[in-house]
Amino acid sequence: MQVIPAIDLLNGQCVRLHKGSYEEVTVYNESPLGQAQEFQKAGFQHIHIVDLNGAKEGYFVNLPHIKQVINELGISVQTGGGIRTFKDAEYLLEQGISKVICSSMAVKNEGDWFQLLESYPDQTILGMDLKDGKIAYSGWLETASESVDSFVSRMIDYGLREILCTDISKDGTLSGPNHELYIELKSKFPEIKLIASGGVSSLEDLKNLDSENIDAVVVGKAYYENRITLDEMKKISS
Repeated sequence: MQVIPAIDLLNGQCVRLHKGSYEEVTVYNESPLGQAQEFQKAGFQHIHIVDLNGAKEGYFVNLPHIKQVINELGISVQTGGGIRTFKDAEYLLEQGISKVICSSMAVKNEGDWFQLLESYPDQTILGMDLKDGKIAYSGWLETASESVDSFVSRMIDYGLREILCTDISKDGTLSGPNHELYIELKSKFPEIKLIASGGVSSLEDLKNLDSENIDAVVVGKAYYENRITLDEMKKISS
């Protein structure tokens, strides 16, 4: 299982939200570059960065910070937040982003989303954020009416290969991942690379996800709150 350290950017700072609430913010590091350097020193060459301003406002507020990480450290970055059109996603890929994570576009702008899947299938990740069992988007402020199974099945037909799934009720809570959700998704859609996100609180959580054959996991708050070390994360990561 691949372990991917996470940085959530809000106003140029590394933060974490509690259950996706912009009103419950904790700042962990004022330097995104400094934080990324810590991950690199621990042996990680790929990290997950979310532009929280972008997710809410619809444009890439924190892109200069992300580009600095890529250009100065030479590591690969998957990023999401503020990607609304095919041109948005293509622009980010041209700026050096290795993979783009899209949620709102997949729900609200299917034409551009399908164009992205066709043009960049290996660099496109569906950011499937679930709120009370429904797909949430626009910074987790809205939910879609289509069922998860129906939605994912349609996306696979159009070439989808990778999903980053976040249970919003778990995100930033340190209450443990939603194992049942990820096991069910992996069972129903074994051809998809599944990245788990939300709720990881310990090394034991990572070991369990690994034993459940989940392909990858994003780790954020558990590291920032000293529940798990970078060394422990790296030993699990393959």
